[in-house]
Amino acid sequence: MDKENTTVKTENKDAKITYEEGIRKLQEIVKALESGGLTLDESVKLFEAGAALSRFCSGELDKAERKIVFLEEEEKQHG
Repeated sequence: MDKENTTVKTENKDAKITYEEGIRKLQEIVKALESGGLTLDESVKLFEAGAALSRFCSGELDKAERKIVFLEEEEKQHG
């Protein structure tokens, strides 16, 4: 699978990230939210960013799964 960068809107700015970077950032957000030292506003903003990253990562996994299924079917037909 190619390591294409994808734009994800987080914290009011667009950032090009890979799946792996998205997972890392999502883990950081979860850790920050679990720490309990944030204001309500900060928590909501982080939660929003985490939701966007979660959707992005889920979409990337779905794309990878579809590609694998396609390649397996292609192999069955030509293998």
